[in-house]
Amino acid sequence: MTQRDTEAGAGRDPDGRLARARTELWRAVQARDEHAARLAVFGLLDGGATAESALLDVIAPVQAKVGAEWAADRISVAQEHAATAIHDRIIAAMAHRDPPPAARAARAGAVAVTIACVDGEWHALPARILAEVLRGRGHRVDFLGAQVPTPHLVAHLHRTAPGVLALSSSIPTRLPQAHTAVTAVQAIGIPVLAGGAAFGRDGRYARLLGADAWAPDARAAADLLDRGVPRPFPAGPRQVGDDLPHLTDQEYTLVTRNKRQLVKNTLAGLEERLPGMQAYTDAQRERTAEDIAHIVDFLATALYTDAVEVFTDFIGWTGDVLEARRVPATALLPGLDVLGEELKDFPRALDFLARGRDVIDARDPRPPIPLTGTPA
Repeated sequence: MTQRDTEAGAGRDPDGRLARARTELWRAVQARDEHAARLAVFGLLDGGATAESALLDVIAPVQAKVGAEWAADRISVAQEHAATAIHDRIIAAMAHRDPPPAARAARAGAVAVTIACVDGEWHALPARILAEVLRGRGHRVDFLGAQVPTPHLVAHLHRTAPGVLALSSSIPTRLPQAHTAVTAVQAIGIPVLAGGAAFGRDGRYARLLGADAWAPDARAAADLLDRGVPRPFPAGPRQVGDDLPHLTDQEYTLVTRNKRQLVKNTLAGLEERLPGMQAYTDAQRERTAEDIAHIVDFLATALYTDAVEVFTDFIGWTGDVLEARRVPATALLPGLDVLGEELKDFPRALDFLARGRDVIDARDPRPPIPLTGTPA
């Protein structure tokens, strides 16, 4: 059994080294102390831990905790950004250490992998971690980073001809762009391995969008590629709509095309319904408009995938975020109601909005108050 196998998984830590490193790293990023953060990770490496274990059993779970603490309103947006930046710089520093033997020369069976984030996806850290894990296992990695427009991605893949594209997305509202990328990349004969929270905990949206493979995390993706390149999608011309026949009702297209007007009309409707909004500052109005835009984006993505849980999960999560900031989740109800009035001729959208309302109604009977603008 290799050291990597022995340490695989944060729960398999018999001597407690990984747990101690996670605690030290969390304290360091809370304090925005990059020096202490580096000592936590590099001390672990100097003690014999693998880079893969440091990445997946220490940095990744601490980054996940950063996100959870922001959602719970225990750290600020600025603190969340600072922690992410510290992690990114530590990973870069790790990459410049002496590489493990497996990474010094491509091993037998190594795969040429291009790693890219979906167009519009700014959360590059999960993809960056995957890139370093794959390099450590001896694969040939071409990391393109955040927000790669599909036409540029396809042109790059034409030139470089990798064995597989690893496509990363964390935010479900990027699923339509992911679908475009999957279809375009497969059309030039390159299989797509999808990963990231956007594709669902069980990979259901990766399968829905026709990806050749899905992995729940970087270790699983590396294990998959260690076994070889995923089998490409069956050859033949495909259009984005071929996989999603429900799009023929045009609800997704019309909602996205009219998003700006929907947001404007919903904001106006809220002002009529909730007189207290007349006293909002410009900043409060702008933040409320952003909240409505997020609701429309997630509704549109649910329409695209025909998966109501994309919308209801977002509504439930937003309710948690609001209540962590001492705003009742029922603050969302007036916006859902006004948006429903705007979309009265869209049966699927109305059903999804009603299901979102059910999520809030099931939480708390407190009376609704105006949207107040949650931190982005």
